[in-house]
Amino acid sequence: MKKIAILGAGRSSSSLIRYLLEQSEQYSWKIRVCDYDLEIAKQKVNNHPNAEAVKFDVFDHAEVEREIGKADLVLSMLPARMHIHVIEESIKQKKSVVTPSYISPEVKALDEAAKAAGILIMNELGVDPGIDHMSAMKLLNEIREEGGEILDFESFTGGLVAPESDNNPWNYKFTWNPRNVVLAGQGGPAKFIEEGRYKYIPYNKLFRRTEFIEIEGHGKFEGIANRDSLKYQSVYDLEKINTLYRGTLRRVGFSRAWDVFVQIGATDDSYQMENTEEMTYRDFINSFLSYDRSDSVELKLRHYLKIDHDDELWQKLEWLGIFENKKVGLKDATPAQILQKILEDKWTLDPEDKDMIVMWHKIVYNNKSGERKEIHSSMVSIGEDQTYTAMSNTVGLPLGICCKLILEGEIKAKGVQMPLAKEFYLPILKELEQYNISFSEKEILSN
Repeated sequence: MKKIAILGAGRSSSSLIRYLLEQSEQYSWKIRVCDYDLEIAKQKVNNHPNAEAVKFDVFDHAEVEREIGKADLVLSMLPARMHIHVIEESIKQKKSVVTPSYISPEVKALDEAAKAAGILIMNELGVDPGIDHMSAMKLLNEIREEGGEILDFESFTGGLVAPESDNNPWNYKFTWNPRNVVLAGQGGPAKFIEEGRYKYIPYNKLFRRTEFIEIEGHGKFEGIANRDSLKYQSVYDLEKINTLYRGTLRRVGFSRAWDVFVQIGATDDSYQMENTEEMTYRDFINSFLSYDRSDSVELKLRHYLKIDHDDELWQKLEWLGIFENKKVGLKDATPAQILQKILEDKWTLDPEDKDMIVMWHKIVYNNKSGERKEIHSSMVSIGEDQTYTAMSNTVGLPLGICCKLILEGEIKAKGVQMPLAKEFYLPILKELEQYNISFSEKEILSN
């Protein structure tokens, strides 16, 4: 009986664990779900006869060594910064590892060691990164194999609230880590290529420079540039590309409203504010505005950012409750932490709510006859419930399918990899279709 160690039993692991448990009888797998919170691990295992819940601390080297030693394959669902502890020990014990996270420089440096150990370190195998890579490479390679030349490539992904659960003026609720939403776009300018020219958008301009995208049957969205699209130029073999742009999707109007918080400094995570336990939401907003003996907080904010009282943007801000005299109740908090607290009051999914993942690719190319062509490819996935969300499904299912392919000997690659080769993306995308995670392609008539 082959043994799989799942390290980390957070929200995104629910669909992964369910998939592996469902397959465990057919493939004779034993699954150990390991988490620092034993109760969470037990909930995910749910007394399944082929699984066991284990208390686990990734910073306890003896525990890491023990769990990897018991496994035939390791799935790390831990925070990205913790993967390195797992991967280094897995190389020592010659055990392959799968993660959904981006390849860090530290992990990339272990490529030769992993190859020497004869193991696979598979990364970037969730939704974004993951399904975006696989679906894009499938299209790009099909065009190349038919003699086409890629001219433009754009790709966007968004974790959003499903239409039936969309009941607020922001058309948004948290479907993944709220902290990452608040800090999105920070840490450097957005970099991309547009019509053969390198373009850069600083953080303070990011949410006012958006692309507008319409997906048939699902309406309009706006795309916000990701921090670094340029790193995919070589990864996707797009060295001669005219336009290369990757971004995040939101409903139209979100970015302009979010830019209010960027402009006043409320998304800053670099310093702690004073007396935040006693501070109210209203005090928080006022702390970024100039002193005026007579003007209200509302009036000062509108004047500062030139917002009309009847602007839909203003309605979004008022709905959030940012002018209420409700206490923050956080000690020594940064602006970003306080903003997150305010947003969690309003943007948390209700128990009956469902989330939605939207992905969209645009590829412009010349075919072998020199004719200009344009293809739009889109995928929309709606979550089942609060446990098996669209986010959990689109992160966990590719990981589970890859796990099966590795254990069944259908994947031969070694070293540090991402799912760009056919041996990865063809079988994974094919099986994902069984779970209603599939792409619709549409050819756009060129002028």
